[in-house]
Amino acid sequence: MKRVRTAGRPVPRLAPLSLALLSLAGCTLDPAYHRPALPVASQYPFAAAAYQSDRAHQPAEPSPIPADLVGWRQVFTDPRLQALIALSLENNRDLRIAILNIAASQAQFLSERANLFPLIDATTTATLEGYPSVNAEPLSAPPASSDAVHTTTYTYGANLGFTAFELDVFGSIRSKTRSQLQLYFSQIETRRSTQISLVAEVANDYVTLLADEEQLTIAQQTLVAQTRSFAITNAMFENGTTTLLSLREAQTTVDTAKASVAQYTRQVAQDENALTLVVGTPIPDDLPAGRDLVHQDIMADLPAGLPSSLLTQRPDIMAAEHTLLSANALIGAARAAFFPSITLTASGGVASNTLNELFTPAGETWLFEPTITVPIFTWEQNQANLDYAKIQKRIDIATYEKTIQTAFHEVADGLAARGTYLDQLAAQRELVDAYSDAYRIALLRFRAGADGYLPTLDTQQSLFSAEQTMVSLKEAQLQNLVTLYKALGGGWYADTRGDALEATRG
Repeated sequence: MKRVRTAGRPVPRLAPLSLALLSLAGCTLDPAYHRPALPVASQYPFAAAAYQSDRAHQPAEPSPIPADLVGWRQVFTDPRLQALIALSLENNRDLRIAILNIAASQAQFLSERANLFPLIDATTTATLEGYPSVNAEPLSAPPASSDAVHTTTYTYGANLGFTAFELDVFGSIRSKTRSQLQLYFSQIETRRSTQISLVAEVANDYVTLLADEEQLTIAQQTLVAQTRSFAITNAMFENGTTTLLSLREAQTTVDTAKASVAQYTRQVAQDENALTLVVGTPIPDDLPAGRDLVHQDIMADLPAGLPSSLLTQRPDIMAAEHTLLSANALIGAARAAFFPSITLTASGGVASNTLNELFTPAGETWLFEPTITVPIFTWEQNQANLDYAKIQKRIDIATYEKTIQTAFHEVADGLAARGTYLDQLAAQRELVDAYSDAYRIALLRFRAGADGYLPTLDTQQSLFSAEQTMVSLKEAQLQNLVTLYKALGGGWYADTRGDALEATRG
């Protein structure tokens, strides 16, 4: 290995020169980012009216927890439901995938950021080379013997350096790194959104289970009552005090109740299966006792006049904005492609023909090779890439605005329904009471022989239907509150955001 050395000339130091060149890499061509204006009204429609209607059914004390700091444990106070939610946060596979997506995005960001710094490698080499000796006879002459004359050389080396490191003079690498960082932030918000959706799904499935259990209880109680009524009617028929028609009408109520019992028994079993799936593990038998449907209390009281600007804290909206910021950074990277790129190759080390002289001053070697690449015939391709980056940003702006509009719609619907459900429940409760009195009176008149069984049958069916509607309304009212919790962004910074950041550390 040949080595050229100039006597008396100092060997250049690569580190100071490299740092000086690295200091050039500071600018960026990213366009200035301005958050798009909210494409919705500043206040939710009907929110004040719904709030006043809701307050008529609630205590007068104000909520001790601000609306934007409500965590799921403050919203869902049923001990059994809390235990189910905690189990789902540990075992649900969708949430695990979201956490793993954060880790994957973090790895991609770190890989992109590594391009900002030279990748320094240490290499050692040993080369053995054989070739004909210069003192050997000419090739045209026949060899004096069968043994050819060869020379073997040995070369040893050790180097430390980097190859083709690009100086980020125009910010291309920084823009790509910033883009990947925003995607990482987006995954964190997506994980938070997934957790809020999971909490809401567990709560909804739990409410559905409670409602179907209540429907099953009503059907069983109705079956018991109708079986007793049928027995009385049958005795009256045998004594000749009623007709066969009345007996058959009483039989229909028993059969209807039996069909309802079978239906809701099936639905309860399916509800339990659905809850097991979303929780992600078999439900233990030792969970705390829960409250029945009537005594469920969901959602801390919300102040009137919630501004729509609070939507910007919703995790899916924040994720959409981070995606928009990522697209904005990629425009800077596309612009940088129009400018020259500078790459450096540098190394320093030692080389010698013998091992014992390898690490001596005479064996020092160094290499410094800067390269400047100027784009000449790539304008059309670079312009197309820039146009694509700008179009992608406009797509992400539209996606961001659509996400806000969808969220506004969900919150507005939830607030509008919140108070009206309470009014509807109060009216339905009065209707159940009225049908209950009517059924009691009709049954007494039938047993007294004043009427046939048809009025009793009609009022009984109306009562059964009103009780079922009452349960369905309560279920819908609770699920509306769950949806409102989800639409408002769940626990936001008080609960779910901390869990998401903690999960990324794990």
